[in-house]
Amino acid sequence: MRVERQVLFWLAALILLILAALVLRSVLLPFVAGMVIAYALNPLADRLVALGLPRVWASAIVVTLLVMALVAAVVFLVPIIARQVQQLVEVLPGEIERVRGMVEDSARERLGSRFGDFQAWLDSVAAELSRNWASVIGYLAQSVWSQGMALVNFASLLLITPVVVFYLLVDWYSMLEKIDSWLPRDHAPTIRRLATEINAAVSAFIRGQGLICLILGALYAVGLTWADIPYGLVIGLAAGLLSFVPFVGFALGLITALTVALIQYWPETLPLLKVLAVFAVGQALDSALLSPRTVGPKVGLHPVWLIFSLFVFGYLFGFVGVLVAVPMAAAIAVLVRFALEVYLSSSIYKGRTALAPADLDPPIKKGP
Repeated sequence: MRVERQVLFWLAALILLILAALVLRSVLLPFVAGMVIAYALNPLADRLVALGLPRVWASAIVVTLLVMALVAAVVFLVPIIARQVQQLVEVLPGEIERVRGMVEDSARERLGSRFGDFQAWLDSVAAELSRNWASVIGYLAQSVWSQGMALVNFASLLLITPVVVFYLLVDWYSMLEKIDSWLPRDHAPTIRRLATEINAAVSAFIRGQGLICLILGALYAVGLTWADIPYGLVIGLAAGLLSFVPFVGFALGLITALTVALIQYWPETLPLLKVLAVFAVGQALDSALLSPRTVGPKVGLHPVWLIFSLFVFGYLFGFVGVLVAVPMAAAIAVLVRFALEVYLSSSIYKGRTALAPADLDPPIKKGP
C-alpha cells in the first residue's frame, strides 16, 4: 500500500471513530469511565498477581475495594457535602446583603458626596445578584447534570462501570497482545515506541495527579474545617479535585476560601491567615514532595495545553470528553513531537545544505 493510501485509510478511520463517538456519547460514559478506572488500577492488580494470586481473583479484589470506597464516599461524604451546599444556597442572599452593607459603610467614609452615585450602582448590582443567584446555581447544576449523569441512568452507571472494570482488568494483557497483532508490520516498531511514550505520560499524570488530588483534597478540607471556614469541606474537596489541572485547584480554592472568610469574619484577620497557611502548606507539599515523586518529568503536558484539551473535549463530547481529555492530550503531544522529529531530520528542514555536493547545482561559469 502506498504512503498516500495509508494516510487516507488512517484519516478515514479516525473520522469514523470521531463520528461514532459523537453519535454514541450518550451511552459511552460507563464504558469510558470503566476504561479510565481500569487503566489507573491495573498496577494494583499486577502487584496482587505478583504475590501469587490468579488474575481473576486479583481483579475481583481490586473491584471489591473500588466498590467499597465508592459506597463509603456515598454514605459518609455525600450527605455532608449536600448539607453544606444546601446551607450555602439558603444563606447566600443574606450574605450578599451583609457584604453590601459592609461595602456601603466603607464607601460612605471614603467617597463623601459621591456616595450617592456609588450607592445607586451598588443597589442595582445587589438586586441583580439577589434576583439571579438561584437561577445561576440551578443553571450550573443543570449543566453538570446534563453533561454527566443524565447521559445515562445513574443506576446503570454504578452497576455497569464495576463490571467493565473487572473484565478489562482480567483481559488487560490479552487485549494488548491482540491489538499488537493488528499493527501494520512495517510500522509496528514505531507505533510501539509511540504507544510506550504515550503510556508513560498518561500513567504518570493520571496515577500521580490522581493521588495528588486525593491528598490535597483531604488536606484542604481538614485545614479549612480547622480554620472554621464555612463550607470548608466542600471548598477543600473541590480544590483538591480541581488540582487535577496544576495550579487551578490551588488558585480557585484559595480565592473562594479567602472570599468566604472575608464575608464571615471581617475585620478579623486571623481566619484569613489560617486560610493562607492551609493553602501555603498544600502548595509547598505539592511542589516540593508530591509532584516530583509521583508525576515527575515524564508527563510533558503543559498546563495550558491540558486546560485547552479539557475545554475542547468537554465541549465536543460532554463528561465523556472530560474523562478522555488527558489521554488524548498526551497522545496528541507525543504525535506532534514525533512529527517534529521527522520534520527536523528531513530534507524539507535541512534544505540544500543536507544534500551531497554532487546533488547541488553546478556553479555558474563566468565569462572570460
